[in-house]
Amino acid sequence: MIVHRTVLRALLAACLAAISLAQPAVAQNIPAGLEKIERIVVIHMENRSFDHLYGNFPGANGLANAGAAAIQVDREGKPYTNLPPVIDPRTKKPHERFPQNLPNRPFALDPYVSMNEQYGSPIHEFYTQQMQINGGRMNMFAAWSDASSLAMGYHDTSKLRLWDYARRFTLADNFFHGAFGGSFLNHFWLVCACTPRYPNAPGQIIAQVDDAGRLIKSGRVTPGGYAVNTMQPMGGPFNPQIHREDLLPAQDMPTIGERLTDKGITWIWYSGGWNEAEAGTVDPARFSFHHQPFVFFRHYARGTEARKEHLKDLEDFLADIDRGTLPAVSWYKPRRGIDQHPGSSEVEPSDAHVADILKRIEASPVWHSVAVIVTYDENGGFWDHVAPPKRDRWGPGTRVPTIIVSPFAKQGFIDSTPYDTTSILKLIELRHGLAPLTEADARANGMLNAFQF
Repeated sequence: MIVHRTVLRALLAACLAAISLAQPAVAQNIPAGLEKIERIVVIHMENRSFDHLYGNFPGANGLANAGAAAIQVDREGKPYTNLPPVIDPRTKKPHERFPQNLPNRPFALDPYVSMNEQYGSPIHEFYTQQMQINGGRMNMFAAWSDASSLAMGYHDTSKLRLWDYARRFTLADNFFHGAFGGSFLNHFWLVCACTPRYPNAPGQIIAQVDDAGRLIKSGRVTPGGYAVNTMQPMGGPFNPQIHREDLLPAQDMPTIGERLTDKGITWIWYSGGWNEAEAGTVDPARFSFHHQPFVFFRHYARGTEARKEHLKDLEDFLADIDRGTLPAVSWYKPRRGIDQHPGSSEVEPSDAHVADILKRIEASPVWHSVAVIVTYDENGGFWDHVAPPKRDRWGPGTRVPTIIVSPFAKQGFIDSTPYDTTSILKLIELRHGLAPLTEADARANGMLNAFQF
């Protein structure tokens, strides 16, 4: 009997611990001053690392601090004499615009390609990025990129309009995207701090890794049944030409959307091209189906009131800004072509689009009580010298630019507090007294150091 009671006590303790991990405690009261922010707006750009765009920002932790991480090594760990030739990921051939003997260090892209040109999108996948990070040494970006040394390129963005917003407001120079790899997984981490499941995925899309966890063959799904690389929602909208095995079944994990709704807090996900995508008339070249995180969840399936109420178009976003009717929490996803994604967008026009949105918000009735966070979903395969902190098996990934624009943002401030994508969730949860979704956002820093009330 004593043995049985001991076993039962152990089982009970294990169950209670599991419940504690699965259901973090309710968030504390709203921190003093945070109630002044009546609206939080997240503008989610695409695929650029911090050093790639802001490596020369005065006072920030940039290229000048790269140290040993600037010297790239090959797959055997041997430093390159010169960087290997830049590969155009569109043609898989050496890029004719770049010299063949670039020195082994980060280099300026601007002499070879301008910020008004597209030059291909380096690989940015779950396993690949971890190999590029190389245990925090940040020295295998060229070695494991399908674009080779293009990954080491950076731009002079000091004349761009977002640089000026970063100069006037708060620039976070220690912000990491939430999960290793690409846009698909990082959009999940933006709204649920979770990785989607696909337990019975077709064999041809499952990655193969060895006993040490090293990649043998890439795939969309891990051997353990987690979807980590680009998929589209089985419930639509999706590209009609996509293979059916690349569609992810509906997910059931809780998202920040339900947390907000349950407390009566208004929210909307705005996306450029959304109305056309829903109608089935969008040009797939102008819309990224895997950038719409809420449609992957059963709660927002087609025909639901939740989908109709919370998923809207850019035109709705602009109208709500001008009328002063933005909800308490909103996200805006620019369409493909102006989201700064390399390979389908140029840097400068995308910068101008977001700056126009910010200018519009500044001139709107909501400006006095808004906080806008301009961030990037992930690094797009581009190098950064700062090793990401260790949180869990999913991330965080590489450092990305993040700008906080608000009348409450510290003026001309560089915030070096460690943040990642889940810090945005934490800020929303703190502002509205919501329970965290997972341990990741429960433990995240909530971006409070960016504000002065």
